[in-house]
Amino acid sequence: MKHTLVLVACLLALAGTAEAQSRARSPITAALNLGTPGAGVEVQAALGPVFVLRAGVDTLGYDVDQSFDDIDYSGRFDFDTVSAFVDVHPFQNAFLVSGGVYVGDRTIGLSARPSAPVEIGGQIVTPGQVGTLSGAIKLSDIAPFVGVGFDDAFYRDSRFGFRAIAGVAWSEAPDVALTSTGGSLSNDPAFRARLEQEARDISEDAKDKGVFPIVQLGATVRF
Repeated sequence: MKHTLVLVACLLALAGTAEAQSRARSPITAALNLGTPGAGVEVQAALGPVFVLRAGVDTLGYDVDQSFDDIDYSGRFDFDTVSAFVDVHPFQNAFLVSGGVYVGDRTIGLSARPSAPVEIGGQIVTPGQVGTLSGAIKLSDIAPFVGVGFDDAFYRDSRFGFRAIAGVAWSEAPDVALTSTGGSLSNDPAFRARLEQEARDISEDAKDKGVFPIVQLGATVRF
């Protein structure tokens, strides 16, 4: 009887261990992320020991001051994206190489009210002539991504894991729109043409905004 109870206890312990391992080896995980793309959530699915699919949603918004052609603008970053990636774990461990894409609205709002004469489109104008400048730098809605990282979600027995990824996303040269309101030249056709030239100059200066560094940390949990 005593031996039977010991055997039953061992079988129950093995069953519990097997169930825990089964849970730990689930091919699906969820992640909470924080980094340069913003705050976000992801779902990951392991296709085997090498390939993992990821899909997520990120949002980022913050204020920043930026100067273009000696005009000081108040800016606002608003990035809302969905993303999809294929992670390759070439050594079947936590190290990964990742490729994918971010899709969604990525806009930098601009606003300026000059307090001294400024040059716009090659012409010097006064604050009274300019009024308030408003505009936006619109990055392309599709931004490919490549990077490397560490993600042990599928390579440890614990349900909880850690991930860190670094890489770069990029897009085409941004589109820039610029308008003037409240100035004596705001409705002048020639001045509007100069604003269009100024927008083209800003687009040229903002080319580096099309390359966006990605640094992201996350915590994962298996279902």
